Amino acid sequence: MDTIVVGYDETEASKRALARAAEFAQAFTAKIVVTSVAQVLAPGPHGMGGADPVDPIELHEEELEHAKAFLTERGIEATYLPAVGDPATAILDLAENEKADLIIVGTREPGMLERLLGSSVSASVSRRAHCDVLIVH
Repeated sequence: MDTIVVGYDETEASKRALARAAEFAQAFTAKIVVTSVAQVLAPGPHGMGGADPVDPIELHEEELEHAKAFLTERGIEATYLPAVGDPATAILDLAENEKADLIIVGTREPGMLERLLGSSVSASVSRRAHCDVLIVH
């Protein structure tokens, strides 16, 4: 295992996913790439950019700084990349670009709206990934 991509958003589940990525990175001497994705309200038509992000990209850069502090404390170097768009698609694109061997994402109990819309990032990542996916509860 050479490269691990982690989706991070400072939820408790994503913090556990980051911790698990740290364990794997140390065990396999793997490279970690962490991303935090600013979701857009609606995707743009046919490859066009989406509407404004739901929250500012600066918030996601701050989340990545927290992830960096966590990994640095454990002696792990990583790459940190904020993104804008659909979170599952952004994670999958990054994993493809980085030739990741593993994607690690957290999951939580979905709310009623998420169940109705089927909008679970972890489920979407696991269905569409080109590599192994570890979903951390």
